[in-house]
Amino acid sequence: MNINVLSLFPPMFEGVFQHSIMKKAQDKNAVSLNVVDIREFADNKRQVDDYPFGGGAGMVLKPEPIFNAVESLTTNSKPRVILMCPQGERFTQQKAEELANEQELVFICGHYEGYDERIREHLVTDEISIGDFVLTGGELAAMTVIDSVVRLLPGVLGNADSPIRDSFSTGLLEHPQYTRPADFRGWKVPDVLTSGNHGKVDQWREEQTLKRTLERRPDLLEHIELDDKQKKIIAQLKK
Repeated sequence: MNINVLSLFPPMFEGVFQHSIMKKAQDKNAVSLNVVDIREFADNKRQVDDYPFGGGAGMVLKPEPIFNAVESLTTNSKPRVILMCPQGERFTQQKAEELANEQELVFICGHYEGYDERIREHLVTDEISIGDFVLTGGELAAMTVIDSVVRLLPGVLGNADSPIRDSFSTGLLEHPQYTRPADFRGWKVPDVLTSGNHGKVDQWREEQTLKRTLERRPDLLEHIELDDKQKKIIAQLKK
């Protein structure tokens, strides 16, 4: 996958892209990450913003630098062009899985009061928000989305089953996890996990997944189709 990021502050990405899973993904040639300075594509003395027509507070990102930058990167293809924006679609694990199937992504990170509307109307394919709040710029939001997508690419994670069991991948929250020591300050690991009975372990994990989802995110249960066994477990938990 090729990922290009348009930003007014490219150095913000250096630490994130050069460590942990992001660096491993690049070392394995699973992804190419490129950060572009929007100012390099401005027509007039690197000016990327201007006052809004009609008046109002703040400055608005001009269309020319954004269009110029995207078009310079995508002469031979039509990638998904993603606008990071609090007005966009709420980002989910399902959206991450969808984007992980693409060959090329372009992220646009805004600042100031907003974007010229023609960028939305004639350039981008997706608008994404990571939550109902406003950040200073789109960089941190783009890092979040990119990290979520890159870890899903084939061969990036050491265990291929890891993303399958993640919270939200199944529509439910993940079950509790434990590791050694089995007894820490008197707090013991559930006996079933040390029993060696894989059938009982799987059953315990399914029950705990449903229990945790019911307790913490009951809204998720309204959007997935449970089988008869899961419905029975939920009914017992509610009692």
